[in-house]
Amino acid sequence: MRVISLSRTSAACFLPRSGHGYSAQLSTVASKSPFLQISDEIQEAIHSKKPVVALETTIYTHGFPSPQNAALASHLESTVRLNGGIPATIGVLNGVAHVGFSEEELVELTASAGKPDTKKVSRRDIGYICGLGMTGKRLNGGTTIAGTMVLAHIAGIRVFATGGLGGVHRGGEHSMDISADLTELGRTPVAVISSGCKSFLDIPRTLEYLETQGVGVGTFADGRSGKVDFPAFWSRDSGISSPVVIHDEKAAAAIIHAQSTLRLSSGLLFANPVSTEHSIPDAQIKSVIAQAILDAKASGSIGSDNTPFILARIRELTGGKSVTANRALVESNVIRGTRVACELAKLSADDLERPDRNQMTSTHMLPLASGIPSPDYKPNSKQIGPDDHVGHETQAQVVVAGSLAIDLSCDFAPTRGRGGYISPQLQTSNPAMISQNLGGVGHNIATTIHYLGTEVQLFSVLGDDGAGRTANHMLREKGLSSSGIVQKPSARTAQYVAVNDAQKNLVLAMADMTIAEGCQSEIDTIWTPSLDRQRPKWLVVDANWDSDTLQRWLVQGRRANLKIAFEPVSVAKSQRLFASASNLDFELGVLPDHAISLASPNSLELASMHTAARDAGLFERDDWWQVIDAMGLPSSGSRDRLASMTSAALVDEGVAQQSIQLLPFIPTVLAKLGNRGVLMAQVLVPGDDRLTSSAHSRYILSRANVDHRTIGGVYLRLFPPAENVPTSDIVSVNGVGDTFLGVVIAGLAKDTPKSLVDLIHLAQQGSVMTLRSKESVSPEIKELRRLL
Repeated sequence: MRVISLSRTSAACFLPRSGHGYSAQLSTVASKSPFLQISDEIQEAIHSKKPVVALETTIYTHGFPSPQNAALASHLESTVRLNGGIPATIGVLNGVAHVGFSEEELVELTASAGKPDTKKVSRRDIGYICGLGMTGKRLNGGTTIAGTMVLAHIAGIRVFATGGLGGVHRGGEHSMDISADLTELGRTPVAVISSGCKSFLDIPRTLEYLETQGVGVGTFADGRSGKVDFPAFWSRDSGISSPVVIHDEKAAAAIIHAQSTLRLSSGLLFANPVSTEHSIPDAQIKSVIAQAILDAKASGSIGSDNTPFILARIRELTGGKSVTANRALVESNVIRGTRVACELAKLSADDLERPDRNQMTSTHMLPLASGIPSPDYKPNSKQIGPDDHVGHETQAQVVVAGSLAIDLSCDFAPTRGRGGYISPQLQTSNPAMISQNLGGVGHNIATTIHYLGTEVQLFSVLGDDGAGRTANHMLREKGLSSSGIVQKPSARTAQYVAVNDAQKNLVLAMADMTIAEGCQSEIDTIWTPSLDRQRPKWLVVDANWDSDTLQRWLVQGRRANLKIAFEPVSVAKSQRLFASASNLDFELGVLPDHAISLASPNSLELASMHTAARDAGLFERDDWWQVIDAMGLPSSGSRDRLASMTSAALVDEGVAQQSIQLLPFIPTVLAKLGNRGVLMAQVLVPGDDRLTSSAHSRYILSRANVDHRTIGGVYLRLFPPAENVPTSDIVSVNGVGDTFLGVVIAGLAKDTPKSLVDLIHLAQQGSVMTLRSKESVSPEIKELRRLL
């Protein structure tokens, strides 16, 4: 995931038209160094009026310990996606506020939980922690409800789902101990979905204070009729009636929409009661809270230390029930919040007057390098072929179906006399060194395979525009055939533009990647006939295609009896594989009728895939259980066994278990773990030499209980990293994972393929080469050709 620093002009393009009070905040943030970074996914989602849900990070940095917090972060983001939304996790990493985290960034933030320098960040702390970043003291921080609301509002996000709100502490009329969450709700137009406020707070005074601040408060009926109580976090009832009853998500969305359209500057609080199953009886929790408050007073815990002490004491006194309820209500609130965001997106789409999309494409949104339209413009997609002077179709051993993009890098090059600026100035032209490269996951994998001497064909899409013609020229210069590239005249070639400062740190970036959506007809009319003619050994598919197109690739690959490798691309896009499984016309098969032979996710993508498969009901199918039973997995002591074969940390994170549970659908899973190496999980066929080899015996997790025609056992092996690369030697992480998969597939497609074990070692070496290269795939990869 790329990130872009917020600038006044770029951010304003993505804000809702009905927003209020953005200008002053944007000018403060944007006219200086990049204190705030918004992921390109969030920018695109807000621009496209997609449902975006803000998520806080204090729950990860000051709530759950590592690595449970990382698992929870991944789970909550997946929950948003599975319910139709886009998650925007908000926090501070290395002194920079983030709206939307990459997988690697989120792991880094959650790993800092519990450290003295990891701060709890409210409104008052944002300037402090980001300002210190300028001085070289780069701190991490989890944003509270107030801090998350501020940053969500700046980014243009209107819905925020969390656990429990802060409030007026008991005795607050004397101590004035009132949470900043309440004042933030009074001045920031964001709708917060929570399970009310913490039960140990003064709920009546909290509601009175919110009323004074002009905050609309309502409670979801959740199946109840008549008046309902405002919830007390761990309990559904508090004995205090809710000011308003909200009957469903449509009603909540309508209230947000009206408030936004009227440009009211206060926020909204929608209370979502904890489920009956996880609710702690009111009398029981009140007794526990009373004891915890007494203990807090005795310990002298006041101010910001008060709430953490009381929460820890409640956890002890309830025997952990409060933590179980807490996790359940957070997930419930995230689901409810996502449904509200989806309803709000529908209202925004209906309310927004937009010109015809095709007219906008041709008139208002010409790509950067488009130039004058081609004189041989045609209304339908066409295949680039020999007439276009880019070469004939090759007889490929591997076909890669994936993304192809033009990457433009603009490095600020200040001239003398510019006052020592290292960053380009806004709203004017700046001197720069501009370079242009080909990028995209599919392109990077194909390039790696090409460098290693394996015949490869890239299937991708370009627009019939200047950027598309540039991409064709650059492919030809690399020696890659363009005969598998399809031109879509009405679409824009995918482009990524990065503006960097004089030290080559990212200042601003823009991405346009919509061209890969809706390509089923191209698969049927152009690419499938080519597959039939070439009969490659492997088809590699990346997840940049939309779910329907991805499904179509799998159908055609299975029809052609090809081995298929899947590159998940990102946490969000990895789930597209299992979104297809909900289509009645397509079902992911299990061994031996599986569609995908190999996948190479990172740890967060793996967790996301596992969650999506579970939620799609794939682990409840009879055929899945039949394969699991045939594997002969041990029925007891499995955790210790897994930990001894991998590591306790990987087992705690669920990496080993998730890999194994996906094996019936994907019999080889190569989990990329960064500086922890690669975890290989594989179903071995009967007769595989490793089943009888003493050298491999320690990696045999299980053997089939009975003679099975397709399953001999399970191989589980953690490969350490090829090299621990110093941070100072890392040039770019872009393309590292793509290089890894490219090396593996290039080796497997050879007439006499090397073993997968040997290929993983080589693939790790190739990844290190790319890590040290400014190119998306290091040309030094060619040195590995002789080893294949």
